[in-house]
Amino acid sequence: MTETQIFEPDGRAIPYAAEGEGPALVLVPGRASDIEMLGSLAHSVSQEDFRVVRIGLRAAADDTDAVAPSFREFAQDVVDVMDHLGIDDAWVGGHAFGGSIARRVSLDHHARVNGVLLLGVEAADMAPPLADGLPVLVVQGTEDEVTPPLNGETLQATAPGLVSVVPIEGGGHMFPATHVGATSWAIEDYLDWD
Repeated sequence: MTETQIFEPDGRAIPYAAEGEGPALVLVPGRASDIEMLGSLAHSVSQEDFRVVRIGLRAAADDTDAVAPSFREFAQDVVDVMDHLGIDDAWVGGHAFGGSIARRVSLDHHARVNGVLLLGVEAADMAPPLADGLPVLVVQGTEDEVTPPLNGETLQATAPGLVSVVPIEGGGHMFPATHVGATSWAIEDYLDWD
């Protein structure tokens, strides 16, 4: 796997790792995970001639009174790393909370996003809406109790022409790390990266 680096615009410490060459896929981990959780998946997808960039959540402030960053601030972190790496546009996705950040990126920076990849979907009341006109691929563990399959099905019902759902049989919440092959294949098959 690729070594994690830290990008520090305006004093924000944003971890990232990039590997592969070609069109870009940006992945953001869930709230309780770091970018290593998506490392095997990123490596697998990067073998299909794509540049996969994992962007983590910025380091927490030492000040206990500090307010947690908003979706908009996390989305700006993603775009700032994309700019740092010279990436004009990409599919942007993430696992659970990371997918909600990807949705915010697609709303705030629509022209930079080719599509949205959701690895498990947070409940509608916790996530930003979908951006108009962008395709969305939901890859969902069938045994996920944290971001249950119903969340993906509900999202698909709101935009059936844009949202596709691919189940990962037997996958729990951490399916991007435990079912790497099936998850990678679902992404590659959908995007026709072969």
